[in-house]
Amino acid sequence: MRRRARRAAFALAVVCAGLAAWSAAAGGQQQPPAPRATTDAPLAQRGRDLYAGTCATCHGENLRGVPGRGPALLRGGAAAADFYLSTGRMPIADPTDEPSRAEPQMSKADIAALVAYVGSFGGLPVPTANPARGDVARGKETFTESCGGCHQVMARGGIVTGAFVPALGDVTARQVAEAARVGPYLMPVFDSERLPQRDLDDVAAYVAYTAHPDDRGGWGIGNIGPVPEGMVTWLLAAVVLLGIVRALGERAP
Repeated sequence: MRRRARRAAFALAVVCAGLAAWSAAAGGQQQPPAPRATTDAPLAQRGRDLYAGTCATCHGENLRGVPGRGPALLRGGAAAADFYLSTGRMPIADPTDEPSRAEPQMSKADIAALVAYVGSFGGLPVPTANPARGDVARGKETFTESCGGCHQVMARGGIVTGAFVPALGDVTARQVAEAARVGPYLMPVFDSERLPQRDLDDVAAYVAYTAHPDDRGGWGIGNIGPVPEGMVTWLLAAVVLLGIVRALGERAP
């Protein structure tokens, strides 16, 4: 009996050791892959650690995405990672929600590390736009033709089918460039052929202008378009007409 008990205990120990080894091996396989060749390896390695604790749940330990949660980030590019993180659109609580602009949930150092890590796997690098090189008049024309239908001509935002369109009053030139090149959510992609760098600089200059426009015509009424302006005009006209009628009318006996 004692010999059988020893054999059973030995077999159980072997099984447990095998399960522990398998679990350790499986756990090692679930670690995010090491960053590929990059100019700042320590920063990208730190981004790997951050990715494992924040992004892997939705985008997968292997960066290949999780169905119903998040897309693959292999060749996702540094531009997309920087845009979504710097504008507070990611991380997101519910993957089915529209990623909306908010205060960044991570520090600039953490964002830089994650961008370096994701960017090491290829894709679009972070683009640039220089408003100082742009022309506001040309930018207004390009913005009106390509962007105003959703963002409104004065970049005050609006609503389209399936999405809320954000206002652009507080975005940076870099975020303008990233949004154009990445095409976040329902926005189309404006690549270098569709929107050359010169035009992108013009658009960035105009977007910067819309944050503090020169209302030479008088009261801007929020710069949200002709509808409120027309409503205010009719309201003021109605008050004036009532005043005229009252002044010209006679009191009933």
